Amino acid sequence: MQPLYTVAQIRQIETESAHRLPAGALMQRAGQASANAALDLLPFATSRARVLVLAGPGNNGGDALEAAAHLAHAGAQVAIVYFEGGAAPERVRAVERARASPARFVAADAIAGIEWHLVIDGLFGIALTRPITGPFAALVAAVNALACPVLALDVPSGLDADTGCIVGPAGCAVRATHTITFIGDKPGLHTCDGRDHAGAVNVAHLDIDAAHYPAATIHLNDVALFAQAAVTRPQNSHKGSYGIVAVLGGAAGMTGAPILAGRAALHAGAGRVFLCFAGPALACDPGQPELMCRAAHGVDFATGVTVAGPGLGGSDEAAHLLEQAIASPQPLVVDADGLNLVAARSGLAARLRGRKAATLLTPHPLEAARLLATSIGTIQRDRLDSARRLAAALHAIVVLKGSGTVIAAPDGAIVINPTGNPALATAGTGDVLAGLCGALLAQGWPGWEAALGAVWLHGMAADVLVADGVGPVGLTAGELVPAIRTALNRLVARHGRRA
Repeated sequence: MQPLYTVAQIRQIETESAHRLPAGALMQRAGQASANAALDLLPFATSRARVLVLAGPGNNGGDALEAAAHLAHAGAQVAIVYFEGGAAPERVRAVERARASPARFVAADAIAGIEWHLVIDGLFGIALTRPITGPFAALVAAVNALACPVLALDVPSGLDADTGCIVGPAGCAVRATHTITFIGDKPGLHTCDGRDHAGAVNVAHLDIDAAHYPAATIHLNDVALFAQAAVTRPQNSHKGSYGIVAVLGGAAGMTGAPILAGRAALHAGAGRVFLCFAGPALACDPGQPELMCRAAHGVDFATGVTVAGPGLGGSDEAAHLLEQAIASPQPLVVDADGLNLVAARSGLAARLRGRKAATLLTPHPLEAARLLATSIGTIQRDRLDSARRLAAALHAIVVLKGSGTVIAAPDGAIVINPTGNPALATAGTGDVLAGLCGALLAQGWPGWEAALGAVWLHGMAADVLVADGVGPVGLTAGELVPAIRTALNRLVARHGRRA
């Protein structure tokens, strides 16, 4: 279970531990850890490796200088692009060690035309508050154009370690293939732009005593967080043992959405699945005749879990049906048009807040913006805070979809999901996720574990498909469904407890 720490928390840990260590110890440890990580990335013998080190004006640059000295002494051909910085004693000592090593100090314009085998990005760390512009931006662009691996120290320069956004509206950021982050992992490396810029992330704790770490309220999603909810199926069971899912949606011309959600719920193990159409009801789903189709009017939503919203539309009748679903004492998943109705009608929001049973909301950024009466830009500038505010406002578990999906609980707990890829950026994948959430709830998973498990499985299914050559371009939502079934069965086989 990987905790994630904000910049403020990292600063506090750093300050407390530094008081108990020799001066400059943390910078030296960071430099050694960085050099070790760099050596692991070199494609062949160290003596043949050409390594470019970017050492910025702050402590991040000091870490880079320490790493450069170690690599040069190890035999690598190290060139340092150095920027003058402050007079902090540990940084001054790092400069001295780098200058005393075989490393060469070069101008930024001297890096062109050389086949580098590795770039170490130590330009700017977690303290950056202004966008990277001017000559620094030109250097970042030059690095991003290189074909070799790029190792970022602590955080890719230009990336906000808390939010995962590129700092400043006109800023830029290094696109690293690998990041070694110090003291603790950071949320911004795993959501928003972070997943495109951080690459593979490893944590170097720098031998800091665990007593200096606060209790984390943000974690990276992992099987350990929800596996206890998975149960192996006893022989003596039947369809009634695994719950009912009712998918409320399907206004005229939008029947595909509830079908996708229903198929996902069925393949994820729900005992029975009903498609409840707000518009004309299909006689059946010819591709999945096990789904039971009916008109939504008159359905008793108290008999099982409701997944409300896929293709539901925005009519008064749709709002009335959603109100009935919200009134159910059973768990509820609200997605798509259901979320838009809640955003548009304050009465529905008030009823949602008053629910006692588990409530999961699965908005994409635009739907979240509508619910919080703000813009997509505001949502994306701080996805963690947006999800947390929405969960508190509606007293629900919120799944804010996107790169590094954020799951938030009403009590402020946050989990960022590491699975998934751009193959999910296509119509219908959200309907599949909603149906999967409903199936896990119907099988007795608690709301929090159902949200974490569903998001992880949904992303893992996409990852497996892409690894097998199905996508990311052209993967369809329907293709996720059998892959989710496989991932869920593997999860249960490996981690499930007996009923």
